[in-house]
Amino acid sequence: MSNLDKFAAAINCIDGRVQAPVAEWLKLHAQVQYVDMITEPGVDKVLTAGGIRQTASIAEKLKISIDAHGTSTVAVVGHFDCAANPVSFEEHKTQIEECVNTIRSWADNLRVIGLYVNEWSAVDVIYDSDSEFEEMNSYL
Repeated sequence: MSNLDKFAAAINCIDGRVQAPVAEWLKLHAQVQYVDMITEPGVDKVLTAGGIRQTASIAEKLKISIDAHGTSTVAVVGHFDCAANPVSFEEHKTQIEECVNTIRSWADNLRVIGLYVNEWSAVDVIYDSDSEFEEMNSYL
């Protein structure tokens, strides 16, 4: 499969304001052409405080992306002004970090990235399993 056919997946909120920034960031930084969107309202809260059924449903959808599209990079996303998860940035960051650990437990060979879309629609990197950094990086 060439880079032009490569997929990543984003476990993202349903909020339409965050779809494009996340997809564009993944295309650029994961070097893929397509992004499978797996959406739930306030997905970072769902994966940390939701029920087993919701978490299993997200895991099943990610498995489809991996099996059908060869996805090897997955991002989990929280965002500013989330109606379903109206918490502080610090709480989103904590939830995203927990989500990363959950997703990493589903498959060993995935690049897992934790992202936060801030009030300027810029993408902040909370965690990237392929990078070592001490501070959060922000991308416009």
